[in-house]
Amino acid sequence: MSSPNPHAVLAERLEHPGSARLEAILRYWLTDQQARICEALPGTPQDVSEKIGLDAGVVRDELEDLFVRGVVFPRGDYAHREYFRFARNTMQIHDASEATKAVDIVEHRKFFELWRDFVDHEFGPRLAEEHAGGAAARGRVVPAYRSIKDLPGVLPYEDYREMLKAQRRVVVVRCSCRIRTTAIDDHCEHCAEEERWNCIQMGRSADYSMARGAGKELTHEEALALIDKIEDDGLLHIWRNTASLEGINASCNCCNDCCIDMAPMIRAGVPIEKMWAKSRYAAYLGSIDTCDGCQDCVARCQFDAIEMVKVPGSKRLKAAVEEDKCFGCGACVVGCKPAALKMKVIRPVEHIPLTAGAAE
Repeated sequence: MSSPNPHAVLAERLEHPGSARLEAILRYWLTDQQARICEALPGTPQDVSEKIGLDAGVVRDELEDLFVRGVVFPRGDYAHREYFRFARNTMQIHDASEATKAVDIVEHRKFFELWRDFVDHEFGPRLAEEHAGGAAARGRVVPAYRSIKDLPGVLPYEDYREMLKAQRRVVVVRCSCRIRTTAIDDHCEHCAEEERWNCIQMGRSADYSMARGAGKELTHEEALALIDKIEDDGLLHIWRNTASLEGINASCNCCNDCCIDMAPMIRAGVPIEKMWAKSRYAAYLGSIDTCDGCQDCVARCQFDAIEMVKVPGSKRLKAAVEEDKCFGCGACVVGCKPAALKMKVIRPVEHIPLTAGAAE
């Protein structure tokens, strides 16, 4: 037996009871019949059929469509889908439904507009508030490989190439955040997600994306080539905040103008450290004479940690890094054409906790 308004029930399950905005997203993306099926989950197609009186074959077809759409998720082996559940939380359906082959950035522009409205006015502020109250950063900025590759003592879990090499499977999918901003003509300032996908998934997340046709599996060589392009664009490598290479399902390559976590925190004035720990490194100006004052580093820094200052004896402004603001991402170093900016270690090995979420 279904409720009179299954879309509203699903919005409540996603912990946004009474949200007209989230309900509008669900109404756009799910038919009434699909919403009834989702409301009857978890279960098998036969379980749902018995609950709502719909033919089991029809239920199975709808569940397969919802799987591709990023709304329902199979238990166990993704290749043999028998038991399904509705999205566990809003972030899961946000990421999965906007990064699917079922959605087109032109045809489904309204869908992305609805998500943007919800993210800006409800979901984003809630995420910023949750991060502000967190005890420890859940993620960590990993330095661009090319910014630290020549330094001694680089740890395995801060060498992004080695981190990806350690995974049994690496898949790239399109970034839900950037594809949304692209669809609504608020294009990312850092890269073109519609031309090259940048969100990396591993483990079960990689299996999931491949099973529903939403990802492209990468060879080791393809992954390394992608990393170079990601670093050229100055995107931020993000990893779980732990000294481990195992059990990681995703590594976003973020930007401050699109990221569903970072952008709301900036708007709310919440310190990014509440969400992402800094790397052990910081950028610095290695040579005042080498710096040509081009200001590319200022544009590439997503943490406002670089300013141009007057230097005695020089007609040109020179780059100056505010170390306390620097997250050690290395984007400025990679993009510094005269190689004036360098990286240095400023935090001990113990800065990176042994387990995720552990306080420093």
